[in-house]
Amino acid sequence: MAISAAEVKKLRDQTGAGMMDCKAALEEANGNVEEANTILRKKGLASAAKKAGRATSEGLIGHAVTADNSGGVLVEVNCESDFVARTDDFQQLLKDIITEINAKGDAADVAWLQAPNGPVYPLVAAAIAKLGENMAVPRFVRYAGQGYVGQYIHLGGKLGVQVEFSGVTPEIAAKDEFGALVKEVAMQIAAASPAYAARTEVPADLLEKEKAIYRGQMEGTGKPANVIDKIVEGKLGSFYSQVVLVDQPSIREPKLSVADVIAAANKSFGASIAVTRFARLKVGETAQA
Repeated sequence: MAISAAEVKKLRDQTGAGMMDCKAALEEANGNVEEANTILRKKGLASAAKKAGRATSEGLIGHAVTADNSGGVLVEVNCESDFVARTDDFQQLLKDIITEINAKGDAADVAWLQAPNGPVYPLVAAAIAKLGENMAVPRFVRYAGQGYVGQYIHLGGKLGVQVEFSGVTPEIAAKDEFGALVKEVAMQIAAASPAYAARTEVPADLLEKEKAIYRGQMEGTGKPANVIDKIVEGKLGSFYSQVVLVDQPSIREPKLSVADVIAAANKSFGASIAVTRFARLKVGETAQA
Protein backbone atom coordinates (compact mmCIF):
# COMPACT_ATOMS: atom_id res chain seq x y z
CA MET A 1 0.00 0.00 0.00
CA ALA A 2 1.04 3.62 -0.56
CA ILE A 3 2.45 5.36 2.51
CA SER A 4 1.89 9.11 2.75
CA ALA A 5 4.50 11.62 3.82
CA ALA A 6 2.24 12.66 6.69
CA GLU A 7 2.19 9.11 8.05
CA VAL A 8 5.97 8.86 7.81
CA LYS A 9 6.35 12.19 9.64
CA LYS A 10 3.97 11.10 12.38
CA LEU A 11 5.95 7.93 13.02
CA ARG A 12 9.23 9.83 12.91
CA ASP A 13 7.95 12.32 15.46
CA GLN A 14 6.98 9.45 17.75
CA THR A 15 10.19 7.49 17.48
CA GLY A 16 12.96 9.80 16.27
CA ALA A 17 13.96 7.17 13.71
CA GLY A 18 15.08 8.10 10.18
CA MET A 19 12.60 8.85 7.40
CA MET A 20 13.55 5.79 5.33
CA ASP A 21 13.36 3.52 8.37
CA CYS A 22 9.92 4.89 9.23
CA LYS A 23 8.64 4.40 5.69
CA ALA A 24 9.97 0.84 5.55
CA ALA A 25 8.38 0.02 8.92
CA LEU A 26 5.02 1.44 7.81
CA GLU A 27 5.12 -0.58 4.62
CA GLU A 28 5.90 -3.71 6.62
CA ALA A 29 3.04 -2.90 8.99
CA ASN A 30 0.60 -2.12 6.16
CA GLY A 31 0.22 1.43 7.37
CA ASN A 32 -0.47 0.62 11.02
CA VAL A 33 1.46 3.27 12.96
CA GLU A 34 1.47 1.42 16.28
CA GLU A 35 2.69 -1.79 14.67
CA ALA A 36 5.33 0.17 12.76
CA ASN A 37 6.45 1.72 16.05
CA THR A 38 6.86 -1.77 17.47
CA ILE A 39 8.85 -2.87 14.43
CA LEU A 40 11.24 0.05 14.85
CA ARG A 41 11.67 -0.66 18.54
CA LYS A 42 12.45 -4.32 17.86
CA LYS A 43 15.12 -3.29 15.38
CA GLY A 44 16.54 -0.82 17.86
CA LEU A 45 16.05 2.08 15.46
CA ALA A 46 13.77 4.14 17.66
CA SER A 47 16.01 4.04 20.72
CA ALA A 48 19.09 4.57 18.54
CA ALA A 49 17.80 7.91 17.31
CA LYS A 50 17.02 9.09 20.85
CA LYS A 51 20.62 8.42 21.92
CA ALA A 52 22.15 9.96 18.80
CA GLY A 53 23.24 13.20 20.46
CA ARG A 54 25.26 11.59 23.22
CA ALA A 55 29.05 11.72 23.02
CA THR A 56 30.93 8.61 21.88
CA SER A 57 34.52 9.08 23.02
CA GLU A 58 35.25 5.47 23.94
CA GLY A 59 35.33 2.33 21.82
CA LEU A 60 37.76 0.00 20.10
CA ILE A 61 39.55 -0.53 16.81
CA GLY A 62 38.17 -3.66 15.19
CA HIS A 63 40.75 -5.59 13.18
CA ALA A 64 41.09 -8.61 10.93
CA VAL A 65 43.71 -9.96 8.52
CA THR A 66 43.19 -12.67 5.90
CA ALA A 67 44.86 -16.02 6.48
CA ASP A 68 47.36 -15.36 3.68
CA ASN A 69 47.95 -11.73 4.74
CA SER A 70 46.79 -10.45 1.35
CA GLY A 71 44.21 -8.17 2.97
CA GLY A 72 43.15 -6.56 6.20
CA VAL A 73 40.58 -4.26 7.79
CA LEU A 74 40.74 -1.75 10.62
CA VAL A 75 37.51 -0.09 11.75
CA GLU A 76 36.87 2.39 14.55
CA VAL A 77 33.66 1.74 16.49
CA ASN A 78 32.79 4.23 19.21
CA CYS A 79 30.56 4.03 22.26
CA GLU A 80 30.08 6.02 25.47
CA SER A 81 31.98 3.93 28.02
CA ASP A 82 34.91 1.56 28.14
CA PHE A 83 32.71 -0.87 30.07
CA VAL A 84 30.41 -1.35 27.07
CA ALA A 85 33.40 -1.56 24.72
CA ARG A 86 34.59 -4.64 26.63
CA THR A 87 31.30 -6.53 26.44
CA ASP A 88 30.87 -9.62 24.26
CA ASP A 89 28.05 -7.89 22.37
CA PHE A 90 30.30 -4.98 21.39
CA GLN A 91 33.06 -7.39 20.38
CA GLN A 92 30.55 -9.22 18.18
CA LEU A 93 29.48 -5.91 16.65
CA LEU A 94 33.09 -5.27 15.60
CA LYS A 95 33.26 -8.67 13.91
CA ASP A 96 29.91 -8.22 12.17
CA ILE A 97 30.89 -4.81 10.80
CA ILE A 98 34.19 -6.18 9.46
CA THR A 99 32.25 -9.00 7.79
CA GLU A 100 30.03 -6.45 6.03
CA ILE A 101 33.04 -4.35 4.95
CA ASN A 102 34.73 -7.37 3.44
CA ALA A 103 31.52 -8.46 1.74
CA LYS A 104 31.19 -5.04 0.12
CA GLY A 105 34.83 -5.14 -0.94
CA ASP A 106 36.31 -2.29 -2.97
CA ALA A 107 32.92 -0.58 -3.15
CA ALA A 108 32.88 0.02 0.61
CA ASP A 109 33.31 3.66 1.62
CA VAL A 110 32.36 5.90 4.54
CA ALA A 111 29.07 6.97 2.93
CA TRP A 112 28.07 3.31 2.54
CA LEU A 113 29.28 2.56 6.07
CA GLN A 114 26.99 5.20 7.60
CA ALA A 115 24.02 4.97 5.21
CA PRO A 116 20.67 4.43 7.01
CA ASN A 117 19.62 1.94 4.33
CA GLY A 118 22.96 0.10 4.37
CA PRO A 119 23.81 -3.16 6.19
CA VAL A 120 25.93 -1.63 8.96
CA TYR A 121 23.38 0.87 10.31
CA PRO A 122 20.92 -1.79 11.57
CA LEU A 123 23.76 -3.67 13.29
CA VAL A 124 24.76 -0.55 15.20
CA ALA A 125 21.15 0.36 15.97
CA ALA A 126 20.48 -3.09 17.40
CA ALA A 127 23.60 -2.86 19.59
CA ILE A 128 22.51 0.57 20.81
CA ALA A 129 19.12 -0.82 21.80
CA LYS A 130 20.66 -3.78 23.61
CA LEU A 131 23.57 -2.06 25.35
CA GLY A 132 21.89 1.28 26.06
CA GLU A 133 24.64 3.56 24.75
CA ASN A 134 25.03 5.68 21.65
CA MET A 135 27.50 4.27 19.11
CA ALA A 136 29.14 5.40 15.88
CA VAL A 137 31.35 4.00 13.14
CA PRO A 138 33.29 7.03 11.84
CA ARG A 139 35.94 5.40 9.66
CA PHE A 140 37.62 2.25 8.43
CA VAL A 141 40.58 1.15 6.31
CA ARG A 142 40.60 -1.86 4.01
CA TYR A 143 43.58 -3.17 2.03
CA ALA A 144 43.31 -6.10 -0.34
CA GLY A 145 45.27 -7.80 -3.08
CA GLN A 146 48.19 -5.40 -3.46
CA GLY A 147 50.78 -6.78 -1.07
CA TYR A 148 51.48 -8.34 2.31
CA VAL A 149 49.32 -6.81 5.05
CA GLY A 150 50.35 -6.79 8.71
CA GLN A 151 48.72 -5.25 11.77
CA TYR A 152 49.62 -4.15 15.27
CA ILE A 153 47.03 -3.45 17.97
CA HIS A 154 48.04 -1.36 20.98
CA LEU A 155 46.51 0.15 24.12
CA GLY A 156 44.09 -2.70 24.63
CA GLY A 157 42.47 -2.17 21.25
CA LYS A 158 42.40 1.64 21.36
CA LEU A 159 45.08 2.03 18.68
CA GLY A 160 45.46 0.00 15.50
CA VAL A 161 48.06 0.06 12.72
CA GLN A 162 47.81 -1.57 9.33
CA VAL A 163 50.83 -1.66 7.04
CA GLU A 164 51.26 -3.07 3.55
CA PHE A 165 54.55 -4.35 2.08
CA SER A 166 55.50 -5.02 -1.53
CA GLY A 167 58.11 -7.56 -2.66
CA VAL A 168 57.15 -10.23 -0.12
CA THR A 169 57.30 -13.80 -1.46
CA PRO A 170 55.69 -16.74 0.36
CA GLU A 171 59.18 -17.88 1.38
CA ILE A 172 59.96 -14.50 2.97
CA ALA A 173 56.53 -14.30 4.60
CA ALA A 174 57.23 -17.61 6.35
CA LYS A 175 60.40 -16.32 8.02
CA ASP A 176 60.27 -15.37 11.70
CA GLU A 177 62.65 -12.52 10.94
CA PHE A 178 60.14 -11.04 8.51
CA GLY A 179 57.37 -11.31 11.10
CA ALA A 180 59.61 -9.39 13.49
CA LEU A 181 60.22 -6.72 10.85
CA VAL A 182 56.48 -6.29 10.22
CA LYS A 183 55.84 -5.87 13.92
CA GLU A 184 58.73 -3.41 14.29
CA VAL A 185 57.54 -1.22 11.42
CA ALA A 186 53.94 -1.30 12.67
CA MET A 187 55.07 -0.38 16.19
CA GLN A 188 57.11 2.46 14.66
CA ILE A 189 53.95 3.82 13.04
CA ALA A 190 52.02 3.44 16.29
CA ALA A 191 54.66 5.26 18.34
CA ALA A 192 55.94 7.93 15.94
CA SER A 193 52.77 8.58 13.91
CA PRO A 194 54.32 9.36 10.50
CA ALA A 195 52.08 10.95 7.89
CA TYR A 196 53.62 9.53 4.72
CA ALA A 197 55.26 6.28 3.60
CA ALA A 198 57.80 8.00 1.33
CA ARG A 199 59.07 11.49 0.48
CA THR A 200 57.31 11.34 -2.89
CA GLU A 201 53.95 11.32 -1.06
CA VAL A 202 54.52 14.67 0.67
CA PRO A 203 52.33 17.28 -1.12
CA ALA A 204 54.29 19.87 -3.11
CA ASP A 205 52.41 22.77 -1.52
CA LEU A 206 53.35 21.54 1.96
CA LEU A 207 57.02 21.37 0.96
CA GLU A 208 56.89 24.88 -0.47
CA LYS A 209 55.30 26.13 2.73
CA GLU A 210 58.09 24.56 4.80
CA LYS A 211 60.76 26.00 2.51
CA ALA A 212 59.20 29.46 2.76
CA ILE A 213 59.31 29.24 6.56
CA TYR A 214 62.97 28.20 6.53
CA ARG A 215 63.89 30.98 4.09
CA GLY A 216 62.02 33.45 6.27
CA GLN A 217 64.17 32.38 9.21
CA MET A 218 67.25 33.26 7.15
CA GLU A 219 66.12 36.79 6.26
CA GLY A 220 68.51 39.45 7.38
CA THR A 221 71.39 37.05 7.98
CA GLY A 222 73.32 38.26 4.95
CA LYS A 223 74.10 34.69 3.89
CA PRO A 224 74.56 34.06 0.15
CA ALA A 225 71.64 32.47 -1.73
CA ASN A 226 73.51 29.21 -2.33
CA VAL A 227 74.28 28.90 1.39
CA ILE A 228 70.64 29.56 2.27
CA ASP A 229 69.59 26.87 -0.23
CA LYS A 230 71.83 24.33 1.53
CA ILE A 231 70.47 25.33 4.94
CA VAL A 232 66.90 24.97 3.66
CA GLU A 233 67.67 21.51 2.29
CA GLY A 234 69.16 20.55 5.64
CA LYS A 235 66.07 21.71 7.48
CA LEU A 236 63.91 19.77 5.02
CA GLY A 237 65.82 16.66 6.01
CA SER A 238 64.76 17.25 9.59
CA PHE A 239 61.17 17.79 8.45
CA TYR A 240 61.21 14.50 6.53
CA SER A 241 62.53 12.68 9.59
CA GLN A 242 59.39 13.74 11.44
CA VAL A 243 56.66 13.05 8.89
CA VAL A 244 58.01 10.36 6.51
CA LEU A 245 58.10 6.79 7.84
CA VAL A 246 61.33 5.63 6.20
CA ASP A 247 63.16 8.82 7.25
CA GLN A 248 62.22 8.51 10.91
CA PRO A 249 64.79 7.30 13.46
CA SER A 250 64.05 3.69 14.34
CA ILE A 251 62.35 3.31 17.72
CA ARG A 252 64.51 0.22 18.28
CA GLU A 253 67.82 1.76 17.21
CA PRO A 254 67.63 5.58 16.95
CA LYS A 255 71.00 5.79 15.18
CA LEU A 256 69.38 4.01 12.23
CA SER A 257 66.50 5.22 10.09
CA VAL A 258 63.55 2.98 9.27
CA ALA A 259 64.95 2.88 5.72
CA ASP A 260 68.20 1.49 7.16
CA VAL A 261 66.28 -1.19 9.06
CA ILE A 262 64.38 -2.25 5.94
CA ALA A 263 67.58 -2.18 3.84
CA ALA A 264 69.30 -4.49 6.33
CA ALA A 265 66.35 -6.87 6.16
CA ASN A 266 66.43 -6.83 2.37
CA LYS A 267 70.12 -7.68 2.41
CA SER A 268 69.45 -10.56 4.76
CA PHE A 269 66.48 -11.86 2.77
CA GLY A 270 67.94 -11.14 -0.67
CA ALA A 271 64.77 -9.21 -1.40
CA SER A 272 63.36 -5.78 -2.31
CA ILE A 273 60.72 -5.30 0.38
CA ALA A 274 59.16 -1.83 0.71
CA VAL A 275 56.32 -0.23 2.64
CA THR A 276 53.67 0.83 0.13
CA ARG A 277 51.06 2.29 2.49
CA PHE A 278 49.88 2.29 6.07
CA ALA A 279 47.07 3.47 8.31
CA ARG A 280 46.99 4.40 11.98
CA LEU A 281 43.62 4.60 13.76
CA LYS A 282 43.27 5.70 17.38
CA VAL A 283 39.95 5.79 19.16
CA GLY A 284 38.64 9.33 19.47
CA GLU A 285 41.11 10.92 17.07
CA THR A 286 39.75 12.89 14.15
CA ALA A 287 40.46 11.05 10.91
CA GLN A 288 43.24 12.73 8.97
CA ALA A 289 42.75 13.49 5.32
